[in-house]
Amino acid sequence: MPTNMEIAYQAPLRPILEIAEKLNIPRDSLAYYGNYKAKLPLSLIDRDKGQKSRLILVSAITPTPAGEGKTTTSVGLAQGLEKIGKKSLVVLREPSLGPVFGIKGGAAGGGYSQVLPMEDINLHFTGDFAAVEKAHNLLTALIDNNLQNRKYSLGIDPRTVVWKRVMDLNDRTLRHLVIGLGGPSHGVPRESGFDITAASEVMAILCLSENLADLKQRLGNIYVGDTYDKNPVFARDLKAQGAMAALLKDAIQPNLVQTIEGTPALIHGGPFANIAQGTNSVIATRMGLSLADYVVTEAGFGFDLGAEKFLHIKCGYSGLTPHAVVLVVTLRALKYHGSGSPEGLDRPNPAALQNGLCNLEKHLENAAIFHIRPVVAINRFENDTEEELELVKKHCAGLGVKAATVDAWGKGGAGCIELAQLVTETVAAYDAPFAPLYDWNWSVRKKIETVATRIYGATTVAFRHDAKKDLERIEKLGLDKLPICIAKTPLSLSENPKKYGRPTDFVLTIREVEVAAGAGFIIPITGETMRMPGLPSKPAAENIDIDDQGRISGLF
Repeated sequence: MPTNMEIAYQAPLRPILEIAEKLNIPRDSLAYYGNYKAKLPLSLIDRDKGQKSRLILVSAITPTPAGEGKTTTSVGLAQGLEKIGKKSLVVLREPSLGPVFGIKGGAAGGGYSQVLPMEDINLHFTGDFAAVEKAHNLLTALIDNNLQNRKYSLGIDPRTVVWKRVMDLNDRTLRHLVIGLGGPSHGVPRESGFDITAASEVMAILCLSENLADLKQRLGNIYVGDTYDKNPVFARDLKAQGAMAALLKDAIQPNLVQTIEGTPALIHGGPFANIAQGTNSVIATRMGLSLADYVVTEAGFGFDLGAEKFLHIKCGYSGLTPHAVVLVVTLRALKYHGSGSPEGLDRPNPAALQNGLCNLEKHLENAAIFHIRPVVAINRFENDTEEELELVKKHCAGLGVKAATVDAWGKGGAGCIELAQLVTETVAAYDAPFAPLYDWNWSVRKKIETVATRIYGATTVAFRHDAKKDLERIEKLGLDKLPICIAKTPLSLSENPKKYGRPTDFVLTIREVEVAAGAGFIIPITGETMRMPGLPSKPAAENIDIDDQGRISGLF
């Protein structure tokens, strides 16, 4: 069986102008990045047209560390919709180099449902991540410069500075650092560190902004620390927002590429879902709805993380609403949750599969809490048996939920036709926007407790001493009316990645609470959630190579 990369290299790439023509995009609107990539101007957004189009959100059950093929299913579904005569488009996040070189490898779909040019998308692409990194680190440099510059000092207390630096690689040694050593001419010594670029508030801001003016205002609202007099300092106080926005003037434009079957794809932004909102940009989604009748998008990890944040944060700010939700499930993930072991997931094990169905049930219940009609996509793997696939479909039928077995990896759009038909039926039955679980005006505690108990299934929430102090500070800043973005492990409904299935009778512990004032959300942090991941013992980077002709191998 060919690998993902072999399939990608064998696929005929269409000039990006042809893909643009399918969407009726004028030739002179394209900013070319070679023959197969282009950036699109925000002028293509047509809100009236967008109101008539249909948005499909792809989410998943609680995944295994390797992921369950959400992107592959998203791409396959868009291709399947085209095969049944729908004008469709897929809108995705850009991959971070952290996972690419870490555990998962590439993140551009797979098999015959991937976006191309795959190697470009997985590596530097059009430079958006680099622009976010530079804009973020510019603010850090301006903070340190102000600490050093007595004449124009804002009186920032270096002990209160919360703004770190970022880089788009996994490197655990950079989590905690002391900077500014070497004497007075080298800066003011203070504790700091690095986060991964996908966790940058600048990335979150880019993906929630409506236009360049909104982007600049949000950048100016970034909270960086306090003065010695206990007054808050924002990026606007450092006059940073203009230069930061200038660095992002091209990055704010969505990127047009294609799927392996020539279906148009927009790829833009890349915040993680365990530590940020986990979805592509509002701008890209609006543009997709302006250009196609059916738009497929995804939110990272399981419904408890990406989808919850998609609905409360992205939709809360933009007014967007999904007309259907696809919940991706795999037999291996169900067995993982039913057995608590990563071993033997590719072998038949009906008992473990049956035990793991409780995880699927909880995610379906969560969709129902939002008043959203879900469709289950059973992402088929090579060793899956018909008996076990049928077991899952019967279980869904017993719950009154439509389910389809998909083979997006092996058959592309043809392997997603049944799913595409079920999705169009569900979209046709759409009758009202989703119902949020909480009001932004509630107290931060109540918002956290609502998500923890109703979405995760926690019995209660415990706030550590530091978290309580953080909540007091957020209230004093007047930022307590923002939505929440809980940072939590993606491997369990609880904060403990070793609690599989559907955990009950557990307490969610909030150890600290941060605020992303520019992005516009509050970040309660649970467990041992890290904003700078580390590499595994055998990183995916060891398998990546390039030959003398410049042909890359081993990306995934």
